[in-house]
Amino acid sequence: MKLIVAVIQDSDGAKLLNALVEKGFRSTKLASTGGFLKSGNTTIMIGTEDEKVDTVLGIIKSECENRRQLISPVSPMGGNADSYIPYPVEVEVGGATVFVLPVDQFHQF
Repeated sequence: MKLIVAVIQDSDGAKLLNALVEKGFRSTKLASTGGFLKSGNTTIMIGTEDEKVDTVLGIIKSECENRRQLISPVSPMGGNADSYIPYPVEVEVGGATVFVLPVDQFHQF
């Protein structure tokens, strides 16, 4: 058995959860915050059999696309203002960071 942990952008969360349910996968959604953009993320945990991992990874890949977005950088508080960019910049967001972990035991009560 494997535990798949996918960190995705909030805007992809509902779409991914719906696709997982359609294919018969149960999951748990957790709210999280990214360290780079300081924006909201969604962390999805999915437990599945070893032979279904590739199917889940395919669903995640198809539902969580990379895209470009304008963001306004946060002003440095007491830090070095030399590297601060005072105007919006375009960055790549979306996609998914996925971890596949072995599960020694699984219990459902």
